[in-house]
Amino acid sequence: MHSTLFRNVFSVVPCGKIPIVNKILKSIHARETKNTARVKAQAVAQQLREMKLTAAAKKIETGIDETLTYMDYPAQHWNKIKTTNLIERVNREIKRRTRAIGAFPDSQSTLMLVCTRLRYIAGSDWGAKRHLNMRYLSALEKEEIKEQKSTG
Repeated sequence: MHSTLFRNVFSVVPCGKIPIVNKILKSIHARETKNTARVKAQAVAQQLREMKLTAAAKKIETGIDETLTYMDYPAQHWNKIKTTNLIERVNREIKRRTRAIGAFPDSQSTLMLVCTRLRYIAGSDWGAKRHLNMRYLSALEKEEIKEQKSTG
């Protein structure tokens, strides 16, 4: 998810400054909590303004909350959900299949190929793999219920 923010920021940064800005942006996601990451994002935006990259600073300020959504979940899951690797892998597989066929007679046949591929993925070991440990999520849910009972 943060790769989208990076791409958006890089789109307004001169090519020569991209390596420097990349290092600065990575420091946002190296934080332990969402609040400290937000504070770091504000500092990064200020640093970019000092580098005369105001458009990049604005993109960080507007996109940071969406990028840090993965921090709402247990830290054990962060590496799995902060990227879109699984979705990209499915998209690559579908793209590979459609390129192998070439031209389709109509949109219905394209849709049938995509649906068939998705059904295969859902029914195979690849689709049944558990990428998240639900034990951590249930513990998080129990903590939230306790908080609600104590405040309400």
